[in-house]
This record gives sequence, C-alpha cells and structure tokens, in this order.
Amino acid sequence: MIQSGNKGVFAIQQVADMTGLSKQVIRKWEERYGIIQPRRLENGYRVYSQEDVKTLLKIKSLSEQGHSLKQAMLLVNEVEEDPEVPKLKGNEDSFNYEQWNEYVLRLLEKGSHCDEIEINLILKEAYHHLGLDRFLREIVVPFLKEIGRRWENREWNEYQESVSSLVVRDFLVQIRRNYQYREAAPFVLGACLPYEHHEVPLHLILLQFMMKGWKTQLIGSSPAPGSIESLVCKLKPDVVLLSATTTIPFTTDPQLLQRLDQFAKEQNNIVFYLGGQGAVTYTSDYKPRAIRVTNSIEDILNKRNL
Repeated sequence: MIQSGNKGVFAIQQVADMTGLSKQVIRKWEERYGIIQPRRLENGYRVYSQEDVKTLLKIKSLSEQGHSLKQAMLLVNEVEEDPEVPKLKGNEDSFNYEQWNEYVLRLLEKGSHCDEIEINLILKEAYHHLGLDRFLREIVVPFLKEIGRRWENREWNEYQESVSSLVVRDFLVQIRRNYQYREAAPFVLGACLPYEHHEVPLHLILLQFMMKGWKTQLIGSSPAPGSIESLVCKLKPDVVLLSATTTIPFTTDPQLLQRLDQFAKEQNNIVFYLGGQGAVTYTSDYKPRAIRVTNSIEDILNKRNL
C-alpha cells in the first residue's frame, strides 16, 4: 500500500480519488494511449508521480471541453515541450493544474472520502509549512475552486462538497481568531448580505486584510435583516465589506440594496464596499451612490493605502 505523501508517489486508487477518473480509465489511458508511464514496484504495482496526476487532470479537463484524447495529448505536450506557450488552448483552469502541489492532491483524495480529520491535518501541515499568504494562494483557493468544479460537474455529491468546504471554512475561522493584531489597528467588518450563504470568499478577503495589520470581524452567512446596520452602529468599523456571490439577496428583497445604500450614506467616516459575482451582476442595472462596488481586493487595499 502506497501512502499519500510518500515521496510524491501514489497508488492507483489514490490517483483515482484525486482525479475523479476510474482505475479502469487510468489503466486504459496508460496502456492504449501512452498518456502516462507510471513506474512499477518489484511486486508489479503501479506508482504514480505528481506529474502523472497533473497530466491526467489536464487531459481530463481538455476532453471534457470536447477535445479528443489525441488532441488533448498534443495540447498538453505542446505546453510541456515549449515553455514559451502561455497556456493550453481551452479553459485556462486546465493549465492551472500545473501549479498544484502535493497538498492539493492529497486534499482531493481525502475530500473524496469525506475524511474530515485528514483534511484538517493536511491543511494544518500546509499552513505551517508555507505560511499564510502562500497557503491561501497555493492551497486553499485551488482546492476550493476544484471542489466547486467537481460539484457543478456532479463528480462529487453534496456530502463530499459540504464536508470539504466546511473543514476549510472552519480552519480559516480558527486562523483569524488566533491571529494577533495591535490594539490601535484599523477595523474591517465583513458581512454576507441577508439570504447569502457563501461566506468563504469573505474569510479569504478578511485574511488578506489581517495580513496587512487590520483587525477583522465577520457577520456569517445569511444574517437577519437589519443585523448589518445594527452591528455597524455598535462596532463603528473603518471599512465594511458586503458580499453576495449570488443575486438571491436582491431578488428575495428587491429593496435591500437601496436600504443599505441609504444607510451607508448616513455613516460618517465609514467606507462601504460591495463585492461578489452576484453583486456585480445586479449592480449593472442599479448603481448605488454611497457603496462602492468592486470585485477586486487589490482595488480596496489600494484605496485604503495599505
């Protein structure tokens, strides 16, 4: 039995869990098409490298986009043989597999089995090894994107998606709660809009503020109507970040944004931002006056002179 993380080699079942491909397909791609050439142990068992796994992921992504296996192999080889080629022809996510490291692959393996303890241990190991900035960029963001992709493509069921996402969320919450900041640090309050349940993007943004020396606090998913206004009045933050990854908050309560915009106008010395794909989509028709709409964390950080 090959253990994940054993010098970067994996057994075929682990590769199947990481890629979402069946063992039969992996063997077929190896034997019939020569897509990968795994090493064999003395007992005949195949062992796969990280590069083998990444190649399988790229071929799989391209084939899902409509390319034949032959075309996919040519595109992958084109990138591998020519470093000047910027990306694969097709969805850019297929090229991003090249940036994945062993932590992401191991998280996918354990996520496929809904192994909460192992997911948490891998996250802890990666965090202590890489530091917060690289941990977020190289581990958390790629893992969450792949969770979402597999859920949308019905490769993962609701339980697999939910367990993996919740373990990541809880780990990010733990980091924020234990992070040290100065008493005089500026204060940013993040809030999901009412009826919005996707809070992980806000955790990621608040952690970036935290790394810049800010005190942070989060109002979690789907807060009660009026709770954002109440907490802003009570806590007096310097910046308020409002988030809506879907348009559900606005379709459920058509007057929500107008009320929040009027409230923001009445707050002196507090800057309000609204982000998320749902917010950007909705505000293409309605432009708030006091709330600044942006989907770029860099835009907010630059305006705050951080």
